[in-house]
Amino acid sequence: MTKRDDSIQMAVGGLTLDPVTKTPIVILKDMDNKINLPIWIGLLEATAMATELEGIKMARPMTHDLLKNILAEMGGAVESVEITELKENTYYALIYLNIAGRELAVDSRPSDAIAVALRTKSPIYVAKTVLEASSILQQSEEGKETDVANVSNVSKEKWAEILEKMSPEDFKYKM
Repeated sequence: MTKRDDSIQMAVGGLTLDPVTKTPIVILKDMDNKINLPIWIGLLEATAMATELEGIKMARPMTHDLLKNILAEMGGAVESVEITELKENTYYALIYLNIAGRELAVDSRPSDAIAVALRTKSPIYVAKTVLEASSILQQSEEGKETDVANVSNVSKEKWAEILEKMSPEDFKYKM
């Protein structure tokens, strides 16, 4: 997917924690560093991003590594990912694939799409309508915009501390 008029290319600017809820947030920034898009994500997805951003190699393939490996074995490639929609405070994304010349768009959570994009070195796009809706949402939530604008990236040491404290039990699904 090449740059489109209806979207803006962005990159992961960093990961941080919501100061109130301690929920991880991925911050997407445009290439000119003028636009920020914070997306609240889960701890496992933040861990998946942090390990890739920090170049930490796991002993065995994690889920996003597995997906990357399967695509490669099938002769496929991730062309790009795009955050396409913001509906009822939930972001939606698509992963654009090319498999043997066939172009596909696969529905995804933004956190998974970003984690896959990081692993495959694929561009990340955000629809302009999402940026506009996000801006309106942030402005309508009193005090929220200021908090998001002032959050700083979590340091490498802090992520290392978070990851160090995690045990294999933290990665198990609880029913």
